Amino acid sequence: MEFDFDAWAKLAKDDPAEFERRRELALRAVIDAAPPDFRQRLEELQSRLDSDRQHTPTPLASRVRMNSLLWAGFYRLRKELSAAASGTPPASPAAKQCAKVIPLRSARRERLRNRATPA
Repeated sequence: MEFDFDAWAKLAKDDPAEFERRRELALRAVIDAAPPDFRQRLEELQSRLDSDRQHTPTPLASRVRMNSLLWAGFYRLRKELSAAASGTPPASPAAKQCAKVIPLRSARRERLRNRATPA
C-alpha cells in the first residue's frame, strides 16, 4: 500500500471530513487484511487510539499520547525479545499485579476508636 503524505496532508487541510472518512477506510482495510488471530487486538488498539484522540484537548496532545503508547509497546517488545534471546522466561503479567494489601487507617478513625474504648 502506497502512502502519499503530501496528498493526505492536503486532504486533511482542505476537507477534514473526507480525510477522516478515508482514514477510517484505510485503517479498516489494514485490519481486515491482518491474519484472523491479530484482528481483535488491532481493533482494540485502534479503538483505544480513537478514544485517546477524542479525549485530548489538542492534536499535539493526541500525538504526544500516541507517541508514548508507541514507545511503551516498543520497550515491552524489546524486553520480551531480550528475555527470549537470553533464554530467561518473561515475567508473567499476573506476577506483576500481585501485591500485599495492607490496611490503612485514618488518624481520625484511630482517635475515635481510642475514645470509645474504656481505659
